[in-house]
Amino acid sequence: MTAASEPVRGAGEPARSRADRSGTGAKTSAAATFALVFGVSGLISVLTAILAWLGLILGIIGIILGIVGLKMARRPGVTGRGVAIGGLVLSILAVLIGLGLAAGISTFINNEGAVDRLQNQVDNLRDKLND
Repeated sequence: MTAASEPVRGAGEPARSRADRSGTGAKTSAAATFALVFGVSGLISVLTAILAWLGLILGIIGIILGIVGLKMARRPGVTGRGVAIGGLVLSILAVLIGLGLAAGISTFINNEGAVDRLQNQVDNLRDKLND
């Protein structure tokens, strides 16, 4: 086949699809990407229990960025709706688990019987180590 007999590349295709192939495609929203990053890091932080306070803060920031990312994904030429939804879900999970952990810890601390039992166990372990 010669070059003259080959069909012209892009012939019969709409102009929009040809423009998409030229590298001027849609871009993912930065807010959606950051919402996913903050959601994942917030969830990991909350699950460590030591960094639960940090995970709670990261989760709140992730929720805000997820909402902004969803709004930005509505614009023409901007994608990332699924990424924003994923970040929003993970951020909400981080906040809920963080709040549940905070409620559990505060309930435990306010329960004098539980604190006394814990203090007794610490004292017993200290005595065993000193012997």
